[in-house]
Amino acid sequence: MSTNTRELILSAATRTAQAHGYGGLNFRDLAQDVGIKSASIHYYFPSKADLGAAVARRYREDAAVALETLSNETPDPIACLRRYPDTFRAALQNNNRMCLGSFMAAEYDDLPDAVAKEVQDFADVNVAWIARQLSTASLIAVEKSEQRARAIFAAIAGAQLLARSRSDISFYDFAIDSYREAGLLPS
Repeated sequence: MSTNTRELILSAATRTAQAHGYGGLNFRDLAQDVGIKSASIHYYFPSKADLGAAVARRYREDAAVALETLSNETPDPIACLRRYPDTFRAALQNNNRMCLGSFMAAEYDDLPDAVAKEVQDFADVNVAWIARQLSTASLIAVEKSEQRARAIFAAIAGAQLLARSRSDISFYDFAIDSYREAGLLPS
């Protein structure tokens, strides 16, 4: 078995989880998607919980890299905050998928502990990054930056959920514009 097969499984599982959540992860369907036997998935991921945790961990790690890349490419923290909603919009543009962290957060009570921990860590990575941008831009007092960052993260995730439920990305765009108008996000 190759590392490439493991990556193919993780990619297929990520797409599935963004469309159907943790509950939608199914070894048989993933194996068919990847073109392997379902027993082969067990070679890399002995259980659904192991697969779910690996998918959520990879998603969190990729998000952290993407946020740092955004910071490096756009040194102005206000410009970073303006671009941040685009990261969630991209999932909607990809066959009306959701942020994996948000989707799995909705399933929180049914998640194995390792998956739930990764979902919490994903939110924490985003909130910390937003708080850092807010503080660096002096948009809010440092002691209030985490609270505002949580509100921003929740608002953007909520906008994505609303747009997905309508299969209409314009709902997302309208919500983000409204957040900017209200001062939650910089315009």
